[in-house]
Amino acid sequence: MISAPAALFKEASLASRIKAEAHRLGFELAGVAPAVTPTGIHELLDWLDHGYAGDMAYIERREEAYAHPRSVLDGVRSIVMLGINYNTGECGPSEKGGETASVVGRVARYAQGREDYHDVIRRKLRELGDFVQRESPDARCRGIVDTAPLLERDFARLAGLGWFGKNTMLINKRLGSWFFLAALLVDIELDCDEAHAASHCGTCTRCLDACPTRAFVAPYVLDARRCISYLTIEHRGPIAEELRTGMGEWLFGCDICQEVCPWNRKAPVTQEPAFLPQPDLSEIDAAELLSLSEEDFERRFGHTALSRPGRAGLVRNAAIVVGNSASERDRL
Repeated sequence: MISAPAALFKEASLASRIKAEAHRLGFELAGVAPAVTPTGIHELLDWLDHGYAGDMAYIERREEAYAHPRSVLDGVRSIVMLGINYNTGECGPSEKGGETASVVGRVARYAQGREDYHDVIRRKLRELGDFVQRESPDARCRGIVDTAPLLERDFARLAGLGWFGKNTMLINKRLGSWFFLAALLVDIELDCDEAHAASHCGTCTRCLDACPTRAFVAPYVLDARRCISYLTIEHRGPIAEELRTGMGEWLFGCDICQEVCPWNRKAPVTQEPAFLPQPDLSEIDAAELLSLSEEDFERRFGHTALSRPGRAGLVRNAAIVVGNSASERDRL
């Protein structure tokens, strides 16, 4: 029979081994949180009540599931929270030369890699899950990356990975906010890390002030219906005219509130090959997309994050970028 202190040592040791394996797989951040009701559940419900989710009805349909991680894995006791760097370094709008020079549409850094980040991270999660089951054969686990009803930011804070920025992003002192979150839920009790209780944003409001569409209702509150990332990716149908100018050159996603954040000034560049920027994704001629066929869309973007809005959404975004970049004479 294992004594209580020995059992606690075994659990703590397993948590440490899991985190070490996560680092080996390429996750720069790893911490363990208890499987509890997330503290942000009430904020989520209030956010939904205000209609800030826009067209993302799937969040409201699953609002009860967000109340506890057992809805994702029955019997869950611990959550291994993970972060992986996707920062591609400095980037901004540019022009393609030639007789008919055109402004290049901007793509958010996280989507410039050769492969959809979901696929990359899921492979790593499967490997980490296999490791857990080798170490604890009776354990059940499930890996997720932003597709299940789990408040990842809340559990990442509980796992000590960082704090909530005023732009609603999770911020880490070393990586800034340029990282994906992922989670491995397990039905065994692991030694948990200390929650990150402090906030390090102080009186800074650069992220709020920089948003060209005024998407922040207040610090820590985002109205997705005005967010460029939401408009270019999640929103279906026409985009309101009063928001189009603020979209600027953004073809897919937006990095503005992260680019101005002081914590991102010295953030390291990703070492994950699949996330390194590809010229055909970081340098996209918006005008060329206006004649994009469904077949060409699938060939160019079907394996990337840019497939999310579909051909119709991406062409709509391209038309707005072209309109925003046209000279006054061209608009007449």
